[in-house]
Amino acid sequence: MGVTELMFVDSGVKVNGQYYRNVLLSQQMIPAIKQVAGNTFVFQQDSAAAHRTRDTIQLLQRETPDFSGPDLWPPNSPDLNPVDYKICGVMQQQVYKSRIDSVDELKQRHDVWHGVQQHIIDLAVSQWRQRLTACVRAHGRHCEHLLRACVTQTRVGSQYVQINYC
Repeated sequence: MGVTELMFVDSGVKVNGQYYRNVLLSQQMIPAIKQVAGNTFVFQQDSAAAHRTRDTIQLLQRETPDFSGPDLWPPNSPDLNPVDYKICGVMQQQVYKSRIDSVDELKQRHDVWHGVQQHIIDLAVSQWRQRLTACVRAHGRHCEHLLRACVTQTRVGSQYVQINYC
């Protein structure tokens, strides 16, 4: 459905349950996602400590239309989030074409995020069920070997990048 603005955590900030809930989720992420997707999305997160707190889970159950909680996230599984398993790879190819010497320089490359084409997002989302099925077949363990490896090229900005997908 598209992308939101990038959200950065200030240097030195400890992302505990309270910060995650009150700042990242309530002030930034949930409003941004709803602006792009309305009430048609699944909120998914891994089992990081800030994600597992009772108050965080209750907030997400209350504020999102559909929520996959940490009890549904296999602890030793590969990435099951489309941003992690697909979109970050496309972005990394663009962001790291030249050396980055500071966090500020990295932040200046935010245009790469907005350059992700919609068909890449759609492709990533369309592969989600296949990845979940493979994860179930592998009992929550590594399952990349169960996925059919495919390669395509797509245009990102003025250049073509290779995308590995399953």
